Amino acid sequence: MSTAPLIMGLPSKGRLKEQCEAWLSDSGFRLEVEGGERGYRAEIVGLPDVVVQLLSASDIAAALDAGDIHLGVTGEDLLRERGEHVADQVMLLRALGFGRADLVVAAPKSWIDVETMADVDEVAAHYAARTGRRLRVATKYTAQTRAFFARLGIVDYRIVESGGATEGAPAAGAAELVVDITTTGATLRANGLKILSDGVILKSQAQLAASLKTAWTAGQLGSVRRLLGVVEARARARRLSLMAWPPEQSVRAEAATEPFLARGASRRANGLLAQTSDLFDIAAALSAEGVGPVSVTRPEFAFEPASPAADALEARLKP
Repeated sequence: MSTAPLIMGLPSKGRLKEQCEAWLSDSGFRLEVEGGERGYRAEIVGLPDVVVQLLSASDIAAALDAGDIHLGVTGEDLLRERGEHVADQVMLLRALGFGRADLVVAAPKSWIDVETMADVDEVAAHYAARTGRRLRVATKYTAQTRAFFARLGIVDYRIVESGGATEGAPAAGAAELVVDITTTGATLRANGLKILSDGVILKSQAQLAASLKTAWTAGQLGSVRRLLGVVEARARARRLSLMAWPPEQSVRAEAATEPFLARGASRRANGLLAQTSDLFDIAAALSAEGVGPVSVTRPEFAFEPASPAADALEARLKP
């Protein structure tokens, strides 16, 4: 078996870097950067045989698409912008719950009769008939804009590629509409723009993604399986609570909690591992049978023998 390490791309700066490090730390890993804060290589303590390259989020998306790295954390918006072929090149393994942002279509607030993409289609047709020119849409996200407009049958527009602050294009007279990424919409509103009611192209967040184009060894797949096993166990544990009761009350306790087994709970010695959302219902059922005192603890990890995401990746990589 080859001992070549798995190459993983992680964000090198900004809020996404901080969130990624917090995610790793929460799962029990630690990122150690070579060469201090300005270094561009790192290792993950607790995850051997993995070499980390610190790159910009856009470079991580490009490297996954090209097969230059095995694994990476980057925004889904950047991966989708690689084009429709990206699904054949990159596999999304796990949404990470941070780096959230929406890719949206926004129009000037002064366009009081334009609230939907159907309204845009109508305005674009009138604009083309009156001026002989197509409506201009400023964006850095050309691939997703074209695909979204095509799905809606909107053709009377042209893209103006934005090299700077996209939201300022209408005020500068460079475009009539914008397609841009936003977290709260505040910057768009500050520039006199409104998000169309059905103009959300993508609800993006950071994704753990794997390249399908690069060569993989069994050892590298093993590293992914180890990482996913820990990350999934940590996420699973957040939803679970462990309830314990006095051993002499087990007969009554097991009878009272029997209905919850069908809802995913599982027996433990003198206790029950159950969804935290069922906690109060289970407590009420135990109380009705006079069982107590009942203690509750939260596990840090809840491991399962298999990782669905790792299994799916291995299946995709088979010739």
